[in-house]
Amino acid sequence: MEHDSIYYGQAIEALRGVIDPELFVNIIDLGLVYNIDFSEPETIKIKMTLSTPHCPLGEAITNGVENVLQDQFPQRKPIVILIWDPQWSFEMVTESGKQQLGIN
Repeated sequence: MEHDSIYYGQAIEALRGVIDPELFVNIIDLGLVYNIDFSEPETIKIKMTLSTPHCPLGEAITNGVENVLQDQFPQRKPIVILIWDPQWSFEMVTESGKQQLGIN
């Protein structure tokens, strides 16, 4: 059996392919993904947020998450759980994301 840490790394890399269509940065570097849970054998639960609760492209982002994880882990069903606490802020953006956004 593979370790969850291997799955986690694969999931992170897959999720780097999901780009926020308004900010043009991937959701990992934006800090939108809070948790990836592989504890159940047939699912992947992703706790994440969006830049705002009323993000007009939120459905496109969550569909992107489901699609890349389904491709990477065809034996598991991705379940996206949107949470709003903690609320997203620019402080959550990685250094790489800040460079992409032009923030110093």
